[in-house]
Amino acid sequence: MPQFLSDAWMDEAKKIRDEVGGSDAPPPHQVRMNMVITECPDGIGEGGKVDAHMDTSGGQVELETGHLDGPDLTVTVDYQTAKAILVDQNPQAGMQAFMAGKVKVQGDMSKLMAMQQGAPDPKAAEIASRIQAITD
Repeated sequence: MPQFLSDAWMDEAKKIRDEVGGSDAPPPHQVRMNMVITECPDGIGEGGKVDAHMDTSGGQVELETGHLDGPDLTVTVDYQTAKAILVDQNPQAGMQAFMAGKVKVQGDMSKLMAMQQGAPDPKAAEIASRIQAITD
């Protein structure tokens, strides 16, 4: 199984998103968010860091490496917390890390808060389940 955020994992996650297809309804909130994921294990990113982004402005959730120009916000988070939020779908981990000062947010924090609202989409749930199954 590929390790979270490795090149192989990114390829597999994209393949899963392409196979399942996009949501029937656009995300309830549009956000263009850059992420800086720190404390990555050896072999992930450069110098223990991965730059990534999430963009829902096109009507679907896009998660890719690299940064967007002119994001709404930038979130800096450690690898374990990012994995708990993005793979394990554990929003509590994100809130606990934020309260402990392990998550730094620059920009429009209301966009980050809005992402936590809204009913789960069945296709998004399927994608999350399949990504969990392939992640080391």
